[in-house]
Order: sequence, then C-alpha cells, then structure tokens
Amino acid sequence: MSRPAFEPRWGAHLRGDGTACFRLWAPAVEALELDLLSDTPVAMTAVGDGWFETSHDGLAEGQLYRYRLPTGRNVPDPAARAQKSDVNGPSLLTSSAFDWQCSDWKGRPWEETVIYELHPGTFTPEGSFDGVIGKLDHLADLGVTAIELMPVAQFAGERGWGYDGVLLYCPHRAYGGVRGLKRLVDAAHQRGLMVFLDVVYNHFGPEGNHLADYAPDFFDPDRQTPWGAAIRYAEPAVRDFFVDNALYWLDEFRLDGLRFDAIDHVIDDGAPHLLEQMAARIREHWPDRHIHLMTEDERNIVTLHPYDERNQPRLFTAEWNDDLHHAAHCIATGESSGYYAAFADDPLEHLSKALAKGFVYQGEAYAPWNGQPRGVASGKQPPQSFIAFLQNHDQIGNRAFGERLSRLSDPKSYELLLAMLLLNPQVPLLFMGEEYGETRPFLFFTDFHGALARAVREGRRHEFRAFPAFSAAKAAAIPDPNELSTFEASQLDWAEAVTPQGEARQNLIRDLLAIRKREISPLLPHMRSFQGRAARLAPDALFVCWQVLDEQLMLHLNLGTTDCQAMPGAGTGRLLYESDQGSGAALRQGSLFAHSLVTTLGPAGG
Repeated sequence: MSRPAFEPRWGAHLRGDGTACFRLWAPAVEALELDLLSDTPVAMTAVGDGWFETSHDGLAEGQLYRYRLPTGRNVPDPAARAQKSDVNGPSLLTSSAFDWQCSDWKGRPWEETVIYELHPGTFTPEGSFDGVIGKLDHLADLGVTAIELMPVAQFAGERGWGYDGVLLYCPHRAYGGVRGLKRLVDAAHQRGLMVFLDVVYNHFGPEGNHLADYAPDFFDPDRQTPWGAAIRYAEPAVRDFFVDNALYWLDEFRLDGLRFDAIDHVIDDGAPHLLEQMAARIREHWPDRHIHLMTEDERNIVTLHPYDERNQPRLFTAEWNDDLHHAAHCIATGESSGYYAAFADDPLEHLSKALAKGFVYQGEAYAPWNGQPRGVASGKQPPQSFIAFLQNHDQIGNRAFGERLSRLSDPKSYELLLAMLLLNPQVPLLFMGEEYGETRPFLFFTDFHGALARAVREGRRHEFRAFPAFSAAKAAAIPDPNELSTFEASQLDWAEAVTPQGEARQNLIRDLLAIRKREISPLLPHMRSFQGRAARLAPDALFVCWQVLDEQLMLHLNLGTTDCQAMPGAGTGRLLYESDQGSGAALRQGSLFAHSLVTTLGPAGG
C-alpha cells in the first residue's frame, strides 16, 4: 500500500507520474545546475528569495543527482532522502511507496509508554534496522512499549552516535536507509510497539555539511554552539528546513514521536519560537494520532510542556529528567565529581524531591553554573511530563571508559533503584542492555579521518585531564573514538542475557512492568499535577506518595543496612510490590526492612 507523502519545501520529490522536482535554497550564488551524472547538467531556475527549482521527466527511484555550483564544485542535496555512499557524494532520488502491513496504526497513549533507548549500530551484531527487528519480540515480552532510536540522519563515516548528522532527511545507509527504517517501524507497530527518533536541530556535524558554500545565511556568525556553528533560525528558508524535517520523519516513516536533543541550544528570537511552531504544526497536522514529543533541556523549564483541560499536551509531551538521574547515580556509585557535585551533598534528599516534584533544581543556585539559579517550580506539572532513567547514552557514553551501572554499583541497591524507576509515575526509560545487566561499556565512537580524527581523539583526552582522577597517562588510555575496536567494544553481548543473572534481571523487569501496566499507567491520565510529598525515614530511607483522585500511590525505599520505621499509617494500602518476601507484611506492622522497597496503593489520607 502506498499513499501521498508530506512534501517538504527542501529537497527532491519523485511524483507518481515519474516527474521529479528539485529545490535548493542557495542565496549566495547567481546560478545553479542539476547534475544527473549521465547527461549535461541542467540549469535550474531562480524563483526568488534565493530558491532554485527544476523539474525532470522520466526519472526513477535510485537516480543519482547532485548540485553544481558556479565554481564547478559538486555538492549533495542537504535534504537528500538517500545517498549513494558517504555524505560528500551524490544523492539518490527516492519514492515514498512502501507496502505497509500495519497501515491502520494510530499509536498508543502516552500513559502506556515505557521507553527503550537503543543505538542501531551496536544493539545487534548486524548493526542495522533489520537487526533491531529481530529483537522486537524480546522487548515486547519484557513490557517495553516504545523503542527510541538514537539519531539516524546520515553522518560522516560508517560509525557514530548520530549526533553529528549533516543530511537530516536521510536515514543512514549503514543502518539500511529509507526502506530499512520503514521495515523496522512497520514491524514494531505489528507488535504494538511505538518508535521514537532522536533528532538534532542545534548544529550540524563537522564533516559533510556544505551549506555554507552556497547558503552562508543558514548560520549565525555571531554565535557558536559547543559542537559547531550556530543556526540562524529566523531566516524563513532555514525555519522551513527544520519544521518540515520534523513533519517529514513523522509522516514518511509513520514514527510515533521525536526526542529533541539539547534544545537549550536552539536559540531563536522569533515569535513563536521555532520549537513552539514545530510542535503546534505537528499537533495540527495529526489530530487523530498519538504523537509524542520529548525534549532534553539543561535549563529545567516547563514553558514548552503545557497540558490542556483534558490533561493532554498542547506542545511537547515530556522532558528528560536529568536531575533524577544525577541524584540516583550519586546514590548508586558514591561519585561526586563534575555535575554530580551538585547532587552529592544529600543525594537521597534530592532523589525524594525529584520523585515528588519533578526537578531538583527549581530556581536554586547551581554550582556547575557558577552558582547561578537554575530551573523553575515543576510540581504543578503532571508527572508523566517527565521521563526518568538510571542510564542513557549520554550518562554512560560520556564517561571516559563508558562504564555502565552494572560495573559501578552494588546489584542489590541498583535493583531497588530500578524498581523505584519503574513504579513511580514519571515515564521510565531503559538503555539497551540494561534489562539483563549488560557489562560491556558504551563508549564514544566516530569514524573520522585525518586531522579531524586527531582533533576528536586529542580533544576527548584533554577534556578528561581536567578531572582530578585522571593523570596524563590515564587520559591517554581513553579509547580512541575512531578505532574500530572502540565501536566493537560497545556492541551488546547478548550471551549475557541468557545467563542466570541476566534472566533473573529480565524476570524482575518483566514483573515490575506488568505491575506498572496494571496498576500505575491507568492512574496517570488523572494526575494533573504531581500531588507528591516526600519524607525522610532514616539517613538512607525515604517515603514518597502521590495523590490520585481519592487514592495515594505510596513508595517506601530503604537503601540502608538496618531496618527503620515506616511512615505511620502508610502500610494500610493494597500491596503492589515488595522487593523481599515479607517486607510488605512488615510495612503493615510499621517497619521497613533494610535494603527493601515496598509500593502500595491506598485511600488518600491513609
């Protein structure tokens, strides 16, 4: 089955009659040619405001093309849907036709969401979209309801995290390209799984971005991001590029949502802000689909996440809750360097606040910002407007040696934190391999060459030399991001999943997610705000409860080595989960076992 696709204003479009339309914004040149690599290049027509267009009959899917500048230089289409090889070579004309097997899919409501973040290149030995398909039954059996793909827009080389993409409309050929991604989405939908995609709109990668050669006004010369040239979003053609890109991914590939990376670096003085415009267009375009839009934002703000009278998002759906992660990580590892220093003074108190109110920093002085205030009050937000996690690509991969919590924490304490993660009202996210306790690292890897490769390698080692724990020799031992062995070391070892320990961890997660599906997800539509309160029971124990209608969801957590007193009256609710047999009964008697977690649901005020 095929259907008309959304047609972005940028790029090449192959229509059903065999006519192909090519469009490029190149305001810095007076002439532009289309090179089909077979005939004499075709002069494109200037149509105003820096745009060039041309149409060509008799073309088919797979036709090679590129644009020729007046200097004679050839460049790929910055909005190419496919590439013949790397980011610097010719682009390929594509068709929207695809035989969708799950054509009536409308998505799933947000309250059912359990996210599993994965990197397509290291998730399976195949390193492809088709490889991911082979593991979908495994994920569905666990209770996962959504997979989140790290960015797949084509970047330089064969290996990389994806955050250095330069052809933002083009699924990377190394993973399987356009058809491979469509096969994956269709297969996921057939199993009831949503598919989210991480998109990067704050910069382009350092290799393969040729826009400055013919459209320097795409960039803001007065500003830089930590990763490269800043983007001039106020320029109408640039705005169209990004708004249409988000719509394109959701339409062409029938994705269920997008995760917007580091939006604090999407700086736009326009009204409405680019991100608000983008979210509003998406909501308007698909009123009949469950579309979920997630943000990562260091600022701890809530203005992009308003909810309406039906408790539905008006713009963006949820924000990654880094604060909860940082507090939990300090508890699990005892680490206190870098940004963890802002949470290490009393991580359990910070975790309590994150569980009950959302952000830890809600306007307080923040040491990593030189004591400047960070964040706003978030307790009036619904808890499902936050995504909680113990691990993700950033928090593992941006460590010098990519260690997971399986290498850094006590297994018993980690499993208690895992139960806390999956049984609180914020939407949980697991990172690939976490379900069985993967011990291999997830390292930072790239596939650059020459001077760029040296700059990335030395830059990463220099970055860690600033930490007291890293001598020059230890920093020099950090794996070279460009070596194939660094990528290979980051591939999951699925043999660990069938060990007794791996199977036990999966059984735990399966049980916890079954409880979440049965008991907690149905409560979320009724939670218009956190309605949370927390109490400290002992130096290493906390109590958190959330009011839902006339009930309270209550969580007791004791990470200490001795029993402590439970919250008075909190044991009267219906037992949802006990980490150890008998801990629920002890709670009813007013005692909370050492190293235990108990979750109950009872009447408000109980």
